[in-house]
Parts: sequence; C-alpha cells; structure tokens
Amino acid sequence: MRQVASTPEPTGWGMDTIKAVLGIVAIVAVIYGAVEIVPPEMVNYSFQDDLRNIAMMAGSNPHQTDQDIVASVLKKAHEHQLTLAPEQVTVQRIGTPGAPAVFVAADYSVPVDLEVYQFTLHFTPSSGNKGM
Repeated sequence: MRQVASTPEPTGWGMDTIKAVLGIVAIVAVIYGAVEIVPPEMVNYSFQDDLRNIAMMAGSNPHQTDQDIVASVLKKAHEHQLTLAPEQVTVQRIGTPGAPAVFVAADYSVPVDLEVYQFTLHFTPSSGNKGM
C-alpha cells in the first residue's frame, strides 16, 4: 500500500498572523500617542521650573510689580511656544514683610490630535506651595 503525502491547504490569514498584526498596530499606536503627548508634558515641566525661578526672583525683589511678574511669565511662555493671556496668570504675594514671597501660577490647555481622537491636555503649573 502506498501512502500519498498530503500537502497542507493554504489557510490565508491564520489566527497567529492576525494577532501579530494587531500587536504591531497596538505598539505603533502607543508610540504615536507618546510622540504627540510627551512634548506638551515636557514643555509644562520646563515652564513650571521657569515659574519657580520667576517667583523666587520676584520674592527677592520687592520693587517688582505684579504686572512685571506677569510680563516675565508671558515672556517665558512665549519662549516655550505657549499662548497665554495675562488673565491666565495668577500672582499672589505671600509671606511676611520681613520674608516676602510670591506665588505664580498659570492655567492653559494644549489640544492634541491623534488623527482618530482629539482631546485637550489641561495644565496648571505653579511656583510651588502657596501657603505656610
């Protein structure tokens, strides 16, 4: 008796192939999302550091007006390519007359477009602790 070798039938897209393609698509989606979300987060982190420096300098200079502080914040925002209006900046003088301090905060949003989904990242960076 002779045995005839059977050749496997081509099945097209097998389950393993589909899983692999979906896995690659998921990885690409995560990387693309990170490329769109991480830069605004890093800008916010750097801008917050700038706000701390502005508050520290303003606290050591009692002759600097609130408008001067707002102008400094707007200048730093512009350097980070952020669009802020003066109304989005908060300046509060805190501390005692012998130890003056300044609290500075901003409130802004950055739109993120992931082609299939759009959303807004909302940031509220500040110079740090407001009170004692």
